[in-house]
Amino acid sequence: MFALAPLATAARNAGHQVVMAGTADMGPVITSAGLAGIATTELPIRHFITADRNGDPEAIPTDGAEQALFTGRWFARMAASSLPRMLEFCRGWRPDLIVGGTMCYVAPLLALHLGVPHVRQAWDAVDAGGIHPGADAELGPELAEFGLPKLPDPDLFIDICPPSLRPADGAPHQPMRYVPANSQRPLERWMYERGARRRILVTSGSRVAKESYDKNFDFLRGLAKDVARWDVELIVAAPDGVADSLRADLPDVRVGWVPLDVVAPTCDLLIHHAGGVSTLTGLNAGVPQLLIPKGSVLEIPARRIAAYGAGVTLLPGEESPEAIADACRELLEKDEYSRRARAISSEISGMPLPAAVVTVLEQLA
Repeated sequence: MFALAPLATAARNAGHQVVMAGTADMGPVITSAGLAGIATTELPIRHFITADRNGDPEAIPTDGAEQALFTGRWFARMAASSLPRMLEFCRGWRPDLIVGGTMCYVAPLLALHLGVPHVRQAWDAVDAGGIHPGADAELGPELAEFGLPKLPDPDLFIDICPPSLRPADGAPHQPMRYVPANSQRPLERWMYERGARRRILVTSGSRVAKESYDKNFDFLRGLAKDVARWDVELIVAAPDGVADSLRADLPDVRVGWVPLDVVAPTCDLLIHHAGGVSTLTGLNAGVPQLLIPKGSVLEIPARRIAAYGAGVTLLPGEESPEAIADACRELLEKDEYSRRARAISSEISGMPLPAAVVTVLEQLA
């Protein structure tokens, strides 16, 4: 939702009627951004990750290629569950154009049923080429109605990945500037004004949960406890429900939901799971990053950032406390990382704004 909100808001501000659809638990997030929202399904996202269409348990594969296909399958299951409700909505409130995020597979299905253009907007810098085939296979019953073996390509692909981090063989695209969007809260002075010590922000993303299937919680807790021992100002960014479970271990640390768009530019270093919004917000702010990918699909973009010189990436098996400490020391002491991060930030600022891309959408519709 955070990645799509800037374009949705720009379209609304240009005078168009805009509705954003998402799972029911995302409803408050959508409406807090000032957008009209509708629920695609009442089922939570974890339902589609942990069970197949028959309700039988699913296990997340450990192999990278299989994990990518699995990601496509569970996003596709969410699309199939969402399709009836979205068809009912769209037949009453008929859209002229449908924009879906990278793995929002209900968007192309709706476009097929309604005969309107479909736009895919990238959520982040993840290349989903290894993910989409899993969705094609899972959506066989839905695609058979149209005699199609796979989901059709979008009529337009909007990419928010900075040019220097795009693969040379990337799909034809309409570039768009990444604009940070996250849930806000009243600003406190510490959020926008740094202190005397170096400031490090640790996060595991906005959807981290204290659930058995979510390893990001244990990652966040362990990482935060390690960094808290250093002579730095530590901020742990996490949803408030998760933060409550962390505060006992981190009594002298700021823990909770923070407006990352405001706080990131005040930091000397971001350490996180290589999630798309966290990564791009850090790049936009020109801040070096330590990326520890949690999920095989996040490894390739994390490697590209490290290869460019704007951060360090530690892959699974490499993220020992000693390796993390060494990487952070290098990122904080070598100015080259900051210089390269600022170069990417400058590149992002030169990309077309969402308002400019709305004109392209108008022509397509």
